[in-house]
Amino acid sequence: MLRQTNEYALLTDMNPKASISEAYRTLRTNTHFANAERAPRTICVASAVQGEGRTITAANLAVSYALEGKKTLLVDADLRNPVLHKVFEATNDAGLTQYLRSSAPMQSFVLPTYVEKLSLLPSGPIPKNPSELLSSEKLGGLVRDSLEEFEVVIFDTPPVLLVTDAQIVAARCDGVLLVVGSGKVKRDSAVKAKQLLEHVQASLLGVVLNGKKKASTELMHKRYKAMAE
Repeated sequence: MLRQTNEYALLTDMNPKASISEAYRTLRTNTHFANAERAPRTICVASAVQGEGRTITAANLAVSYALEGKKTLLVDADLRNPVLHKVFEATNDAGLTQYLRSSAPMQSFVLPTYVEKLSLLPSGPIPKNPSELLSSEKLGGLVRDSLEEFEVVIFDTPPVLLVTDAQIVAARCDGVLLVVGSGKVKRDSAVKAKQLLEHVQASLLGVVLNGKKKASTELMHKRYKAMAE
């Protein structure tokens, strides 16, 4: 397995015994069992604002599922500020944008990554109408088609409080993880983001508190109901 050389730290580059590595594995387990009826297979990762660690959380969660042996697809649904192609040092010449605009099959735009069992659907070029593209029935087709080939599909989305894109994607998924950056966002903003997601009847799987400092950086996964306390 190749090591990653860019600035984004993935589980494949971390000490498997480090606390942050264990935290991502815990996040995977908690997400898997968040729904008592069945494990979610399509997961939207969202945040209230930019800079809360949403994208790297989505990437590491996807890697964690792949390392567990599940065939996983990571989708960059942030059509305004895509980053996942940089995380995996992949091309972004074509991707979700072209899929939503064309009749070409999903497989035409899916890329392999250096992580076994993990594939990436990059965003593709930034369009003029991201919300309108994501609102099309083609997104539903993507969800259906991806589940025929992959065991888990994870979507990275833009900040909830900035645009409606995350709500659109969340409504199509089995559940949503809300990433909250410690010291990055006010409680009221996080609660507002939660309410907006619930407004489209998205199922909140939990909250990821990202970047909390103790002896070292770690993630904590909490039930989202704690935000309403």
